[in-house]
Formats: sequence, C-alpha cells, structure tokens
Amino acid sequence: MKVKSRMTPSPITITPETTHRQAVALMEQHNIRRLPVLDKKKRLIGIVSQSDLLSSAPSQATTLSMYEITSLMDKLTVDKIMTTPVIAVDENCSLAGAARIMLDNRIGALPVMRDEELVGIITETDIFKAFVEVMGGGEPGLRIDLRVADERGQLATIAKAFADVGSNIVSVTTFRGEDTSHTILSIKERGANEEELRQALEKLDRVEVVEFRPSGRDCILKFGKRK
Repeated sequence: MKVKSRMTPSPITITPETTHRQAVALMEQHNIRRLPVLDKKKRLIGIVSQSDLLSSAPSQATTLSMYEITSLMDKLTVDKIMTTPVIAVDENCSLAGAARIMLDNRIGALPVMRDEELVGIITETDIFKAFVEVMGGGEPGLRIDLRVADERGQLATIAKAFADVGSNIVSVTTFRGEDTSHTILSIKERGANEEELRQALEKLDRVEVVEFRPSGRDCILKFGKRK
C-alpha cells in the first residue's frame, strides 16, 4: 500500500512569516499537530510541530505580564522555530517504508511530495490505523498465533488447514520469531469451529499453536480514581 492512499491530502500550511500565535490558532482550529512551512514559491522549506510551539512558548513561571507574552508571541515567527531541512517522502512511497523512516528519524509525520509539490501529510496515527486494519483489528473473529518453521510452503499448508475446516481468513501478519529459523504468524479468522481448527493445526508438522484468542477478550482496562 502506498502513502498516497492513506495520507491527508492538501494539508494546512503556513509561511515562514506566520507568527507563533497564528500557528497555535491554526492547530487548535483544525485539530492538527503539524504544519508544513512553504515559501512564496510554494516550496517546502520546513515543518512546525505542536511540541515546537510549546517548547518555544514562555514558561508558566515567567514574570512577564499577559500583555508582554501576547506581544512576544506576535513577534516570534515560525522561521525561528521550524525544523529545517524537513524529511519528506514521495507519494508512491510504501507505508512500510514511511513507517521505517519515522522510526529511524524519531519523527511523527512526513510531508508527502509529488516531485517538488506538497500534496499531503502522513502521520504516525495514519500508520497506526493502517496497522490495525492489516491485523484485522475491530473485526469479529478468532485470533490465532502460530510459531512456524521458516520454510517454503508452510503458509500454503496452513491456509489449506484453515480452508478444510470451513474457516475464512480475514488477515495474516508475520512477525520475527525468537530465532531466525522460525516466524510467528498471527491470523484472524471467522467461520470455523474453534476445536476443529485447533485439532487441524496441531496435526501440522513444524507448526506450534501459541494462542487462540477470541476478539471479545480484548477490552479496555481503567485504573485510578474516578473524578
């Protein structure tokens, strides 16, 4: 899947001359946390995040009056606090590639480009939503985790075992095992009898059933006193 299918198109942008107070107002108005910065020729030159604005605002312990704080925020422009150069991706970048770039660079969003034109922005929230979809999150059914030998043909054999007991596979995700000789398969399915499916999987060679977990077991836990 490509970034352009999950990005927010035509993101809200600002200029280097945008003031701190204007940037804060835009974020609050549109419920966003990042603003790409474009110059007069509409070229991407930086990005400002909510944390950038917070870290550059006066401390609550300041002795400045409210009038002085307002005046200061009206004079501080984003070119003084924006991140530049800014890391971006092409609209045809894969979602996995974008996620890897975010992890490697410890950033939470990437402007999306078509040649030199800004066409969107993709955030860690967008990536997380895609991950939930890939995992079949929110879909009813049974989650089965299997420890599988990393060998050719194993996935086909496992898929046949599911089909033979009337199972409809909703999603399949692979994760690294504890060693390079094994992989963890996390499969979401619907339609099978749990006991029949378990027996079919336990008959497979070099496949270990790690967990059977109905989706209803995943629930919200809350701690602490109610207000």
